[in-house]
Amino acid sequence: MEAALRNRLTFGPLMLGGLVLLLWVDANFQGVSRDWMRAHYPGVRGGVGGVGLLVILGLVLPLATRELGTLFAAEHVRPYPVIAALGSGALVVHAFLTQFPPFKPVAASVLAFVVVLVPLLAALRRAWDKQTQEAIVRMAGTVLASLYLGGLGWFLMAIRVKQANPVGDAGFKGTTAIILMILLMVKFTDIGAYFGGRALGRHKLIPWLSPGKTWEGLACGLATAAGVGALFAAWADAHGNFGIPPNWTWWRGVLFGVVIGGVGQAGDLLESMMKRDADVKDSGKLVPGFGGVLDIIDSPLLAAPVAYLMFSLV
Repeated sequence: MEAALRNRLTFGPLMLGGLVLLLWVDANFQGVSRDWMRAHYPGVRGGVGGVGLLVILGLVLPLATRELGTLFAAEHVRPYPVIAALGSGALVVHAFLTQFPPFKPVAASVLAFVVVLVPLLAALRRAWDKQTQEAIVRMAGTVLASLYLGGLGWFLMAIRVKQANPVGDAGFKGTTAIILMILLMVKFTDIGAYFGGRALGRHKLIPWLSPGKTWEGLACGLATAAGVGALFAAWADAHGNFGIPPNWTWWRGVLFGVVIGGVGQAGDLLESMMKRDADVKDSGKLVPGFGGVLDIIDSPLLAAPVAYLMFSLV
């Protein structure tokens, strides 16, 4: 067995187990805090959601920011990692706070303030060094790193803390099951594409960007994601909708899986483009067999805004 495949089979289940554990804590904390939320905010039916997801993003985003800065450095774009990490973290915390009624009236203003604050802090940081050289690229790199990681992370958190329509149960509401479904769709696309490409791959997908990917592997990956969507639809039908809209059917699950899986692959190719530019194979070496943190989260982060839009449209 190849060393890379052996590492994937070893560390993949460990990371999945840690993810499931934190999402379990997330779901249970929401249940425990339900009475507190109802007592303090009349009209709110659920508890505090997203605590576990907040911990996950709080752990991975600073690491991913550092790795992204390393990729940017290949083009002499050096973001300030601390400011970028604070900016991306502030965006995720903003999404987390949108579930609390007192925060909703000022949510738009706070979001605008965070977006503007990041380049201002980068400019002040450069001025602190009493240097004008590379001021623009430092500011631009810091903003791009914050929005790429924190902006996409905002949507993932927004999905988790989304509350159902106050009137009835129309629309979707955020649950850990929805987050798990999105993550499994993205990662099972990778798994299906990997093994499908090894077994059936004949035609290169984008040879100049990612020589290992094939059209056959992509088809297998999307079929795997469609299967995940169909299984979650069947589970929702048998055990309650766990947050997804009531008109969710098996074919909607299949469609959702194909779209999310395809967007996840686009996210992987987007990072491949940056790694090619930086002339590196992986964004880091933190996780054997997977590379860096950025190599792991690039796909689900890009899939998050598309998932949010699809749920909103449905």
